[in-house]
Amino acid sequence: MRSLKSFGKPKKRKTLLFRQVVGSSMSPTLRAGQIVIATGRFGYVHPGDVVIIDHGGREKIKRVSKVDPNKGIYVLGDNPAESTDSRSFGWIDHEDIIAKVIRPRRVRHK
Repeated sequence: MRSLKSFGKPKKRKTLLFRQVVGSSMSPTLRAGQIVIATGRFGYVHPGDVVIIDHGGREKIKRVSKVDPNKGIYVLGDNPAESTDSRSFGWIDHEDIIAKVIRPRRVRHK
């Protein structure tokens, strides 16, 4: 008999994650091939934060655009022409955020 995963148990988050940027959805802020450092131990996210999300089993790096307690988190790429983001897949749950990018520090979009 296989044991089932408990839905009430919180996910164990990793302290630090290192990821390489793939594609140009976050350019010019983050370039393809660039390494980012992220933390899986974060509280809330705010508009402007850059996060790593799990979308359909794939990790994506996106910027938090809106946070709504009822709808969830709305994420966008900094390069709209090259980004698949909440404009196509809608709002995501807070649980879909794997980590919050902490390095490079200059990831604020102007």
